[in-house]
Amino acid sequence: MGKRSIDETTVAEESKEAKREAKRLKKEKKAKKAEIAEERGESAIADGESNGVEKIGKEEQELSKEERKALKRAKKEQAKAEISHEAAENVADATGDAETSAKAERKAQKQAEKAAKKAKKAALVSNDTTNGAAEPVSANGAAQSARPEATGYSEDAGLAALPQSEVDVFIKEKQITVEDPRNQLYRPITAFKYLPVDDSQRAPFAGFSAPTPIQAAVWPYLLAGRDVVGVAETGSGKTLAFGVPCIKYIASLGKQERRGIKSCIVSPTRELAVQIFEQLVKIAEPAGVKVIVVYGGTSKDDQRATIKGSHVVVATPGRLNDFVQEGSLDLSGVQYLVLDEADRMLDKGFEPEIRKIVSATPSTGRQTLMFTATWPPSVRTLADTFMDKPVKINIGDNLSGELRANMRIIQEVEVTTQVEKQPRLIDLLRQYQSGKNKNDRILVFCLYKKEATRIEEFIRRRNFNVGGIHGDLSQQKRTESLEAFKAGKVPILVATDVAARGLDIPAVKVVINVTFPLTVEDYVHRIGRTGRAGQDGRAITFFTDAEKGLAGGLINVLKAAGQPVPEELMKFGTTVKKKGHDAYGAFFKDTDGMKKATKITFD
Repeated sequence: MGKRSIDETTVAEESKEAKREAKRLKKEKKAKKAEIAEERGESAIADGESNGVEKIGKEEQELSKEERKALKRAKKEQAKAEISHEAAENVADATGDAETSAKAERKAQKQAEKAAKKAKKAALVSNDTTNGAAEPVSANGAAQSARPEATGYSEDAGLAALPQSEVDVFIKEKQITVEDPRNQLYRPITAFKYLPVDDSQRAPFAGFSAPTPIQAAVWPYLLAGRDVVGVAETGSGKTLAFGVPCIKYIASLGKQERRGIKSCIVSPTRELAVQIFEQLVKIAEPAGVKVIVVYGGTSKDDQRATIKGSHVVVATPGRLNDFVQEGSLDLSGVQYLVLDEADRMLDKGFEPEIRKIVSATPSTGRQTLMFTATWPPSVRTLADTFMDKPVKINIGDNLSGELRANMRIIQEVEVTTQVEKQPRLIDLLRQYQSGKNKNDRILVFCLYKKEATRIEEFIRRRNFNVGGIHGDLSQQKRTESLEAFKAGKVPILVATDVAARGLDIPAVKVVINVTFPLTVEDYVHRIGRTGRAGQDGRAITFFTDAEKGLAGGLINVLKAAGQPVPEELMKFGTTVKKKGHDAYGAFFKDTDGMKKATKITFD
């Protein structure tokens, strides 16, 4: 009995210790709740034990559902521990077995400690719950930014007040066609004052009276966060059409959300990438948005040094993939993806690179834009793969999206011989660079790099101020020649097809094709360097019997644009040569227009 008395005394002391610990935790929990109540501006919890039951009831009402559950669990565990303790005492009294009593009491003590720990944990959980949930965080530690559509778009009051008849006249005159699978029809932004941006972002439009048709039509959908396919002729103002909503979206993000690359703009050529970069910088710098450009032919180290702290990257596909693969560029945070001149990128065989770039961006929550001059099956397939119910906006009466020349360009085709080309070229240069037209810009196209070098030297020996841009020149030399031509310091520029797509060279009056390109598509893109921004232009093309296989396609382009077709050209025939496959030539089976096979699954 002596041993039993000692054990009972020990058990009683341990039980008292457990109770004191539970009481202490209870006081700590009350103190924390009192602090929370004070922060919320509620009445402080009064001291004293007399109203303990009422206080616990009030506290439980103030607690959230999760807190009440945690507190109930803690109380149940503590009650179990006390029942176990009483059972242990009863067993000890009934049997008189000291060892059994000691085991039961140790078990009760463990349960009491466990209950105390759970009570403490519940208090911590309730404290965290009271402080609120944390923001979702992405893999790189920054808070995830919302998709551009989260910013929303609402029409300006002035635009909404315009009579519908006035809007209809604008749509008809500008030949705007919108196809939206969701039937969300917005009014085009017919004036810059209706554009919901800061004055700093309106600065580039100071010299223009109204938005171009593509700008007016796509801005509402881009500001609303929709995926868009824009089909419009070259020189229609597409860069600022996608640039303004891009900068507005990034500028609206918080400091944490703005970290990393948020927008990626892909273009087919270096010159076009630089041109896009230069236009975006004008509206990005006032908004505190950093834009960079990366392209091949220059030092990787110099471009890599500009990446840190950037928000928008403008790039050619090859160099962009190089930086992504080596880990210098992270596209996992891109929310705004633009594929500019998409048809040209596919023509140049960039489809695998484009797919790599898209796969490096988020698969959900990304806004994707595609701008193109034509709408062939290859571009449609690409749009179906990467875009979410895109809005298709077509400018002009070419609803099929087939290749068509700018209607404002006067096209002249001269059927000649190889020997007669150079003397005729000098006659044309003298004709269009004399008198008041002395400083007019003339763009001369050649087919090959060696031919371009030879023609440039030939023109220079005839005392004309001329520059060149082709693949044999260094990137620095190409840039210098292009800048001098844009500034008017050099009025004549000899180029290969590298400059035939996308470049916005203002006030090119005449385009001369010394040698016809390899495809009719390239011809349309060449002459598209003139007649830009609503201006008229002139294109003069030398055609020889060496290109007679392309005569049918050229005749169709001339007829579609309402231009006269020379009788000498008609002699070559009107047959359009079938476009050949890279591997199988003209004998491959074209399956683009065929009905897709139905997949049959057997159980």
